[in-house]
Amino acid sequence: MGARNHYMRRGAWACGRLAVLGLVMFASACSTTQQASIQQMDIKCSFLGSDCDQLIDGEPGQAALRYVNLHALWTQYQKIWINPVIFWGSETTKVLAADQHMLTDYFHQVLREELGKKFELADQAGPGVMQLQVALTDVAGATRGLRTISMLWPQARVLNTLKYAATGTYAFIGGAQTEVKLTDAVSGQVLAEGMDKRIGGGSLEAAMQWQWGDAKNAMKAWAVQLADRVSSWTSGAVPPA
Repeated sequence: MGARNHYMRRGAWACGRLAVLGLVMFASACSTTQQASIQQMDIKCSFLGSDCDQLIDGEPGQAALRYVNLHALWTQYQKIWINPVIFWGSETTKVLAADQHMLTDYFHQVLREELGKKFELADQAGPGVMQLQVALTDVAGATRGLRTISMLWPQARVLNTLKYAATGTYAFIGGAQTEVKLTDAVSGQVLAEGMDKRIGGGSLEAAMQWQWGDAKNAMKAWAVQLADRVSSWTSGAVPPA
């Protein structure tokens, strides 16, 4: 009888463990990219400069660190001037110049695509124009081949899910970190600033990709989030917060 109870308890533990892993896999498998926490060592503020002092921790669904000018007259802005995205990495970066150029061009492109759905795009300062300045401050490439195997090969997928359950990240992923500043194009008044970091998620769609796939997914997610958030403030639909 004692042996039977022992095996029943072990069976229940195993089932519970599998159920937890199943939930983790289900939740994480829905996303091609996920937000990552920004550590103190990541906060360089090389692009935002002294304005970085205004940043506070963001809520879920917001940038990791952010500032919003609650006193600005947001509804006066219907146009946005998107400056070219720059790469603001450290002097020791291993990202080749050609890849830096390709990634910043891509980021600029998706920002224009998403913000262009919400605002008239401007090419210079003027009344009612917001100026958007964006920098990539860190980029990491996924490990080609191993990223795919770890997501698609069943045994590797289980091990990768265990890693996610323990650390909150998958193996062999890439990602990116950005700093953003939104100002009045004429006066230079700061309207909003943010710093965020995203890494590869657990979606099977994200598995079949190349070295910079996770970084590009992060940039696309930022562009969509920024367009939705800022347009909700300028339209008056949601108060800035």
